[in-house]
Amino acid sequence: MIKILTIIGARPQIIKAAALSRAIRESFSDRIQEVLLHTGQHYDQNMSEVFFKQLGIPQPDYNLNVGSGAHGRQTATMINGIEEVLIKEKPDYLIVYGDTNSTLAGAIAASKLHIPIVHVEAGLRSFNKYMPEEINRIMCDHVSTMLFSPTLSGIHNLEREGFKMNNASPYTIDNPGVFHSGDVMYDNSLYFASLSDKQSNIISELDLQGKPFILATIHRDNNTDQPERLNGIFDALYQVSARKDITIVLPLHPRTAKLLKQNLDPVLYANVKHHSKIRLMSPVSFLDMIALEKNATMVMTDSGGVQKEAFYFGKPCIIIRSETEWVEIVEQGAGIICDASTARIMAAAFHFMEGANPSFPNIFGDGKAAWFICEQLLMNISR
Repeated sequence: MIKILTIIGARPQIIKAAALSRAIRESFSDRIQEVLLHTGQHYDQNMSEVFFKQLGIPQPDYNLNVGSGAHGRQTATMINGIEEVLIKEKPDYLIVYGDTNSTLAGAIAASKLHIPIVHVEAGLRSFNKYMPEEINRIMCDHVSTMLFSPTLSGIHNLEREGFKMNNASPYTIDNPGVFHSGDVMYDNSLYFASLSDKQSNIISELDLQGKPFILATIHRDNNTDQPERLNGIFDALYQVSARKDITIVLPLHPRTAKLLKQNLDPVLYANVKHHSKIRLMSPVSFLDMIALEKNATMVMTDSGGVQKEAFYFGKPCIIIRSETEWVEIVEQGAGIICDASTARIMAAAFHFMEGANPSFPNIFGDGKAAWFICEQLLMNISR
């Protein structure tokens, strides 16, 4: 029996962790014990707690209740709490997901204690080091013992950074193992899609059955905190909705909801707030989000996870960033990078609405990435 300590803290990590927890529960419970530590980086109930219930994830064994704050203070508090738990639990592996401050804190704490780090979603690069997520993912990769990349581009990124692709087990921090695992989020989307059909009522609640609509999500701080960018984005949303007479559904991240009135031009804010076809709403559950993604005509987002989910369900995506880690989506013509430019967002929206034919090949694995990861962890320990 091996023991893993899984670090989660933000909504996407909770969702990703569901895949590994489900694989352990269904196929590896006699060989893998999972201890779950929630840093509390996301503290809004709709952004965190409800996900444990919906996704069937065990309640965390530890919760640091860190909450929001400046990067340094938040990360330092996490490192301190994670270190204490690592010393107490003595896991065989620390599992971290993605690129948040929780990921970085876990990697720092475990590397100092010589506990092997397993990074799920390794190798992703935006090539923009002004993004805190880019710093987090690079630093985590370079202290990890086992790196699981969801895509071939992630593997190529790691190879360019000096990682050897043919290291032999047993793997260590100085002899890391690099794997093309497929995407645990694809595992989840396949698993929860049918559950969403049965349990989510959001399409009927919004009276959207059989009607075209665009799903939009905006949450990154460079988009919400900079008035010029936020105005550019919402001007585009308003104009697309008005010109094409199409509904835009926009579940608001707490940061976005807080800054909307403060940072938008008063006239634009009033237009957005009172336009009958722009539906501003509170954050939705994961199952509701899947329902919205499956039924939308198009997706506009600055979220990496939502970009992928749009691709899984065959929906074109407007990427409201200057770059993306998921370059495969753009290469297939299924995504267009528009940054916060009103003109570019509108042009991309009209492009997809007026007959573009993007491709959606299966490039994210076979839906069994979590099982592959568990098997590799066991094989490494046994050697």
